[in-house]
Amino acid sequence: MKYLITSALPYANGPLHFGHIGGVYLPADIYFRHKKIMGDKVIHICGSDEHGVAIMLSAEKEGCDYRSYVDRWHENHKLIFKKYGIEFDFFGRTSSEYHKEETLKWFDALYKKGYIESKPENQLYCNNCPRYLPDRYVEGTCYNCGKPNARGDECPSCGEWIDSLKLINPHCKICGSKDISIKESTHWYLMLTKLEKIFKPWFNTKKSWRPHVWEYVNSLLSKGLIDRAITRDLTWGIDVPLPEAKGKKFYVWFDAPIGYVSNTKEYLRVTGSKEDYIKDWWKNPETQIIHFIGKDNIIFHGLIWPCMVLGSDRISPPTDIPASHFVNLEGKQFSKSTGWYVDSEKTIDTFGEDAMRFYLSSIVPENGDTNFSWDSFININNELANKIGNFINRSTSFMAKHWPEGISANSFKEVLNSKEFEKLKVYMSEFREALEKVQTLKAHSILLRMGETANETFHLQEPWKTIKTDKAAAEKTIALSIVYILGINSVFRPFLPLFSTKLFEYFKPTLEESVLDSIYRGDYSVLEVLAKSGFKLSINPAPLLPRIDPKQVDLFRLNT
Repeated sequence: MKYLITSALPYANGPLHFGHIGGVYLPADIYFRHKKIMGDKVIHICGSDEHGVAIMLSAEKEGCDYRSYVDRWHENHKLIFKKYGIEFDFFGRTSSEYHKEETLKWFDALYKKGYIESKPENQLYCNNCPRYLPDRYVEGTCYNCGKPNARGDECPSCGEWIDSLKLINPHCKICGSKDISIKESTHWYLMLTKLEKIFKPWFNTKKSWRPHVWEYVNSLLSKGLIDRAITRDLTWGIDVPLPEAKGKKFYVWFDAPIGYVSNTKEYLRVTGSKEDYIKDWWKNPETQIIHFIGKDNIIFHGLIWPCMVLGSDRISPPTDIPASHFVNLEGKQFSKSTGWYVDSEKTIDTFGEDAMRFYLSSIVPENGDTNFSWDSFININNELANKIGNFINRSTSFMAKHWPEGISANSFKEVLNSKEFEKLKVYMSEFREALEKVQTLKAHSILLRMGETANETFHLQEPWKTIKTDKAAAEKTIALSIVYILGINSVFRPFLPLFSTKLFEYFKPTLEESVLDSIYRGDYSVLEVLAKSGFKLSINPAPLLPRIDPKQVDLFRLNT
């Protein structure tokens, strides 16, 4: 089985915040690392989404050309992902020539099959600029909830999918003019009304998706699908390849998901692979296609994108769409415009990859919205330091002091035949099962329980006391601790890869790092080397998981 994992293409229009990282990219990275360790053939594809009105609007406000604007945010996002330890096999761009080529193939397939048609439509027009005003070029009062600042595509207050022609008191976001009229313009539509008949039976096989994903798409389907325009009167984007469509560009939502496919093709090209991106991956019946997204993208990935896939027949539709809910900040939605956000780059530069990944993985919004809180950030990371960091440091320091030449093979032999070791194997099995089901929160809690159990066992057996009367019993306690540390080391690989790498330095060169993969997969025969030759620490122990300094956190609270 192959696994083709994609993460929602981040929009090249601003910084990534914790909602993006904790809701989409970190759980995708953890799952990707898990599948790699399990020995599956897997690739993780992502890239910048670089077209659309919002980008044009922001660039124009800055007085910046579109290319320079998206270049800047593309590099910024790559840097943030690197700092958070989030790995992609390929991180591409939708403004690239290879992406344009793939997008035109999709248009051609859908157009020839009759799933794309042109229609005249009325559109708002600014007489002052002058220009057509697609979606985010116009704002007004929402006709559904009565709140101001509703955009031409969506109301941020009530979530209504807006018909811009119905906006109350619309004004142009470029010049601010209210001299708005309605003009007719021809646009090309994805005929969802025609695609519904092939989408519906396929969708009914996907009831195993997360409930909120399936229920949301089903509610839209129950109302009947509506044809959706795929073109706009813009100057930035991919040209529609029809003589009668001069001046028209593809709307961003049409070409963006095709980026998963074009980026896969480019990845195989630049790596010199002989595999075909369609035959060997996207249309291979042995490939599981999994899209990690936020809930605001469910309509596109759960409905429109599968319709495009089924209609074009270019690739296979998605296997799963583990969409997350939102991560809020101290009880309110992140908002760059109102200043309610945290600088994700400054934060990781201050607290480090381990602390940020561990906390964010504890609040992944799998089943509902979650909350980033500075108090819980301190508490969760101190729990990590107390339950796992302290246990590792105490047990290894105790070993270094009393067994500088190493623990005997016989002690490990007893541990590997003990009830305590069987308990560790149960934890490992439950951990793997949770991640197979993309249950990041459950896996995170199991990881902590492993640390708790190891800590409690260490305390109950009191090796600092028994060593005075029964050194062999104390030695067995430390041998058990070493085996637990190896188990903890292995399960931290997808969650905290940096910490896992640092921790394994204790075991070199006695053990090879591939041992962690075997333990992770449930192959404990690799531990027999300890029962044959014993084990000696290779370096002096040192604290690897420091507690969070509340004073550093207070500096962020002041700016939140």
